[in-house]
Amino acid sequence: MAHHGKGKPPRVGDNPVFRRTLLAFVLVLVALMIVAPLVVIAVEAFSRGVGYFAASIADPDTRHAILLTVVTALIAVPVNTAFGVAAAWAITKHDFRGKRLLTVVIELPFSVSPIVAGVSYLFVYGLQGLFGPALQSAEIKILFALPGIVLASMFVTAPFVARELIPLMQAQGRDLEEAATSLGASGWRTFFSVTLPNIKWALLYGVVLCNSRVMGEFGAVSVVSGNIRGQTNTLPLHIELLYHDYNAAGSFAAASILAGLAIVTLIAKVALERQGAGRVQRPSQLAGADSITRR
Repeated sequence: MAHHGKGKPPRVGDNPVFRRTLLAFVLVLVALMIVAPLVVIAVEAFSRGVGYFAASIADPDTRHAILLTVVTALIAVPVNTAFGVAAAWAITKHDFRGKRLLTVVIELPFSVSPIVAGVSYLFVYGLQGLFGPALQSAEIKILFALPGIVLASMFVTAPFVARELIPLMQAQGRDLEEAATSLGASGWRTFFSVTLPNIKWALLYGVVLCNSRVMGEFGAVSVVSGNIRGQTNTLPLHIELLYHDYNAAGSFAAASILAGLAIVTLIAKVALERQGAGRVQRPSQLAGADSITRR
């Protein structure tokens, strides 16, 4: 067998022509699918000048859509964060029947179309749905209101935090928590003193991804919100509405907010990855547990 360099076998892609071709292919795809749309959004958003851009953002319907999107995120993200941490703790630190089934159910939203999820909520909370008559008699409105938007957003983003934490916590094992418990630490103290410091970057990573998806969710929310202008339109729905109204500049102005969020999310993602989010970092032997005994 022929050897390459100093006695080393050749590697796939060592050929300069192949390497340059592959790099050019990747760069072209990135330019066409990622960079070009972002450039178009920025250009079209200011196509009528800064004044029109500011007026579009200051429009009452746009401001309401932004507010509704932020409120939805402020509710859905903390709830899904608590759910993700609890689910990851239960799956990785305890043994029980149905653990694999629970893991599959948690990741189910990844394989279900958001439109299907929205329609399923209609059959559960709609007037003709499972709980519809009871909700109507109690004068509780779920669909075509904030609760329905939050529920749909929570369903779509439910797996994000748990999916980041479960592999990391499984790799870390249970030794530190068991040691802390044997030293007399309570469950809450064990979590905050031992578990949380070891998963904090992965947790923040999941929260960033969850927040980004909540603010950009379209499919499920479009079904349960009713698309009522100035009332139940989130920012993605409002962008579509402006575009259908032939207000392209206003639509791109609103879209620039989501594009800016995407850039901020990317920066946060890279920063968290540098801090070790998603990587297994085995702490020093029983360091967290030992610190409990000194408090």
